[in-house]
Amino acid sequence: MSKIELVIFDCDGVLLDSEIVAAAAELSVYSEFGIKLEPQEFCERFAGLDSYAVKAGIEQELGHELPERVIAETRAAVNEKVVEDARMINGADAVLDQLDQARCVCSNSPPERLKKALGKVGLYNKFRPYVFSAQDSEPHVFKPKPDIVLRALSEFELEPQQAVVLEDSVHGIQAAKNAGTRVIGFTGASHTYPTHADELIDAGAETVISRLTDLPSVIEAFSSWGGIA
Repeated sequence: MSKIELVIFDCDGVLLDSEIVAAAAELSVYSEFGIKLEPQEFCERFAGLDSYAVKAGIEQELGHELPERVIAETRAAVNEKVVEDARMINGADAVLDQLDQARCVCSNSPPERLKKALGKVGLYNKFRPYVFSAQDSEPHVFKPKPDIVLRALSEFELEPQQAVVLEDSVHGIQAAKNAGTRVIGFTGASHTYPTHADELIDAGAETVISRLTDLPSVIEAFSSWGGIA
């Protein structure tokens, strides 16, 4: 069994309570095309997906393609509102002070938004320079592909079994599993829903927590538990 040396955090929905904010911003654009969803339902269906995947899902529901400008408009709306309205998940600052392991952020969100939003709530300096975005390079490679998690492992010169990922979305769980890391699901943000924990377990999370204060004890347990097959 490998000792956990690195904790990899997703950002939106794990460090920032921002998924509901982002959903409302995207819906402000998609409402023009007749999409009538509540932000909660939008999160259940699309949280963790990049803007192109969300657009494809909306197009499938509508039965026709949408103009390409939707991508730029939704991204602009989300970037503005997340920086403006997102709040820190309760306990995020305290739990980072308790962890002995190295830590980093691996997110699908754009790097400038990560810096601004995490900086606004006082978390950016607890991670920098290890805040990794799937949009740092061209072409962008988003979760559920494992590239961003593998990048973090390479940066810290660790094997996958030496890291644990904390994720709130099925797609994030899949990225962690595809990279070979241990993975914990998180349901403590305001966009959580009744089947959320079950979906994260089904996607491959070894356990699910709803309070960040539970994270250190789970990581300690992981160091003496081989995990699920």
